[in-house]
Amino acid sequence: MLENIEINPLLERLPPHLKQFIKPQNYELYTYQDQAVWRHVMRKNVDFLSKVAHGSYLDGLKKTGISIDNIPSMYGMNRILKEIGWAAVAVDGFIPPAAFMEFQAYKILVIAADIRKLDNIEYTPAPDIIHEAAGHAPIIASPDYAEYLRRFGEIGSKAISSAHDHEMYEAVRKISILKETRSEKQNPELDKEIAAAEANIERLQNKDVEPSEMSLIRNLHWWTVEYGLVGMLDNPKLYGAGLLSSLGESKSCLEPTVEKRLYTIDAAYQDFDITRKQPHLYVTPNFATLSEVLEEFANTMAVRKGGHRGLQKLINSKSLGTIELSTGLQISGHFTRMITNDDNEVVFFETTGESALAYREKELIGHGRSTHKNGFLSPLGKLKGINLAIEDMGPRDLQAYNFYDNERIEFTYESGIKVEGLNVTGQRNLNGKLMLIQFTDCTVTYKDEILFSPENGMLNLAVGKEIVSAYAGPADYYSFDLVFHESDTKQ
Repeated sequence: MLENIEINPLLERLPPHLKQFIKPQNYELYTYQDQAVWRHVMRKNVDFLSKVAHGSYLDGLKKTGISIDNIPSMYGMNRILKEIGWAAVAVDGFIPPAAFMEFQAYKILVIAADIRKLDNIEYTPAPDIIHEAAGHAPIIASPDYAEYLRRFGEIGSKAISSAHDHEMYEAVRKISILKETRSEKQNPELDKEIAAAEANIERLQNKDVEPSEMSLIRNLHWWTVEYGLVGMLDNPKLYGAGLLSSLGESKSCLEPTVEKRLYTIDAAYQDFDITRKQPHLYVTPNFATLSEVLEEFANTMAVRKGGHRGLQKLINSKSLGTIELSTGLQISGHFTRMITNDDNEVVFFETTGESALAYREKELIGHGRSTHKNGFLSPLGKLKGINLAIEDMGPRDLQAYNFYDNERIEFTYESGIKVEGLNVTGQRNLNGKLMLIQFTDCTVTYKDEILFSPENGMLNLAVGKEIVSAYAGPADYYSFDLVFHESDTKQ
């Protein structure tokens, strides 16, 4: 998959679930017309942008291996990007937002290898190499901005999506491809498809749904990385890739008719329409402010707050996610249920289907999908009548409370959940805290409900007072088969 790409150490670190999106650039397939489109856009853009873009733009073109005269090759870009600690890969147009952001976290620019057609020379709704290479790449020559981009990817890849997000992603992807196709072949049937796709997007946009973390952080991404302005409100400079790569919008965005707003966390709650020019844009005083706002937003996310709200987001997402307990134990799977107490503290959780346990993003030996193929469940919290949390108990404390290996034990949590079974053994983390206890012939009850019975096999009791983090995706990416992508490349 990585053949024909200049060897760059960053590319070798990529996990399989990201490598699946990479495709060969096939540079020899670019036509004379493709090269002419590149030269036309770049010559007009560079001349104009030298006056209105952020100061790092022109220098960035050189530092990232972007030539005005020829479409850049991944080989050449990687050879030069390596000097500033980044890399680039060619992909099939749209890829899932979480994957896009994770590439950024690895300091890898995602480049759509296709190039816009003549009919869409000023602007294309579909990702293309002009947008990706000439738009995104130059500004990473600014160290402050490059770190913002990396950090954004790191945080954004943990954002929890919703089912509505997935619908919207597919709808936008479809209409962008259709509109680019229309420049190649016009026909009434295609126009009908586009009209139907536009109606579908409008329907989804008008749906009354609570915005997910992913939708909010995508808004921040749009108003900064894609369509950001920097400097003074009355005389801003361009740095967003969507502006730097658009002949039309790079000029029209500076007109008084386009409202300029001071960039704050409020931008997270401002939606956008990818298929139209933007009626308003956000201006950040400097790149450092971008990072400040990003951290402010991250403080609202489940990855930092955990708790019942974080777990509920994972349940609502119906997607693979992870919770981390106060002991550092990480449980990954599709979360389907939780029980909370009167203080909204999670006292029980459950996953359905293949699940895995990890510590510090590394799967615990013997606790992968094959062991937990039918899901995972566990009570949480403190024990009733005992001031010391289980995770803080040393060997003597455990003996004092009758926690002996190979002995039957019965105990009750403050929530009223009761556990009775044969204590097999426990597992501690690097700090010496107990994080997992195994029981056989075990029954777990809550009020009149049996949550776990001996017929279910061995109970692996997760130890932790609380959920400290919840985020999208697995703790250890090698725990799950995440390779699913099918190419969108036009045949």
